[in-house]
Amino acid sequence: MALLSAKGLNMSFGGLKALKDVSFSVEPGTIKALIGPNGAGKTTLFNLISGYLKPNSGVIVFDGRQIQGLPPHRIASYGIARTFQHIRLFPGMTVLENVMLGLHTHTRSGFLSSMLRLPRTRNEERFVREEAMQVLKMMGIEDLADREATRLAYGQQRIVEIARALAQKPKLLLLDEPAAGLNIRETRQMGILIHQIRQSGVTVFIVEHDMSLVMEISDEVMVLSYGEKIAEDHPLAIQKNEEVIKVYLGEEDAQN
Repeated sequence: MALLSAKGLNMSFGGLKALKDVSFSVEPGTIKALIGPNGAGKTTLFNLISGYLKPNSGVIVFDGRQIQGLPPHRIASYGIARTFQHIRLFPGMTVLENVMLGLHTHTRSGFLSSMLRLPRTRNEERFVREEAMQVLKMMGIEDLADREATRLAYGQQRIVEIARALAQKPKLLLLDEPAAGLNIRETRQMGILIHQIRQSGVTVFIVEHDMSLVMEISDEVMVLSYGEKIAEDHPLAIQKNEEVIKVYLGEEDAQN
């Protein structure tokens, strides 16, 4: 059974149809890529899945329950974590502290017990710190734990944001253009990290413009154009799909 599936998703902003009757599925234990030109509706689709937008119509099912229209914190608690196209780290906080925030859905201490420093709160804080360090080790950045997150190099900040999402212990990780702004070496390392994430048991759904990365790491690729799904297949088939080639190269170039 699919971990994530959607049927008949439609989303409009005024007179602009961002998504038109989009249906798809993501199988557990896979890396699925979502590609398409700018304005194709990719980030809109991620926002629908993660609860930042409510579809005009259609159904989204995650792990056996409908989630369309639920608030982001509820969807996160069910096991979906995401990163964003533009990095969102907290300034003035260390790498470790940023990643510890990703574990908030797994804590129980309230505001009062935190203020009073009750034993349960201290034990929980110790647990959160240890869990966050384990994530940093998995991502290979444990040596950056005490550095201020927003002062790191851009590529390192990307990894910290992914680490914070993984700290939520998700079943499904949505990555929104993780290779944006990275150089060739950093992009290659990002591909290795995404494979490691899948090997750890997390299913990955990725929006990405770097086609070499997409074709290297993906089990399946879905293509959007002007809000419509035009293809969904394994990477080699997508590379040979005439309609996809027209979208990326233009009809005249595709015929030459």
